[in-house]
Amino acid sequence: MRVLIGMFLGAMVLGLAFWAYRENYTTRAAQAELRAMQREIGALQEELRMLRAEWAFLNRPERLRALVALNFDRLGLLPMTPDHFGAIDQVAYPAPEPILSALEAARDRDAADEGEARP
Repeated sequence: MRVLIGMFLGAMVLGLAFWAYRENYTTRAAQAELRAMQREIGALQEELRMLRAEWAFLNRPERLRALVALNFDRLGLLPMTPDHFGAIDQVAYPAPEPILSALEAARDRDAADEGEARP
């Protein structure tokens, strides 16, 4: 009986050792993946900072004024004034189709289709 208990406990220790070994390498792989993601996030944040700085540089008001003045003949850009904007009631929206007439048209089509089907 002692031999069986000893063998069972030995097998359990080996099983736990195998499990701990596997978990150790799984954890190391997850940590390596996390470090790679953090490096990628850092690189993307640095790129975003660079792009924002470039955007701010390219959109300086004095630079844009100079470009407008340089290309005025070709583009015809003018400063925006309040009279360039309109009111919402000045927008011409298409009139909505009444739902009832659409239903009647569908019913008429169905009746016409049934009339064609019957000899």
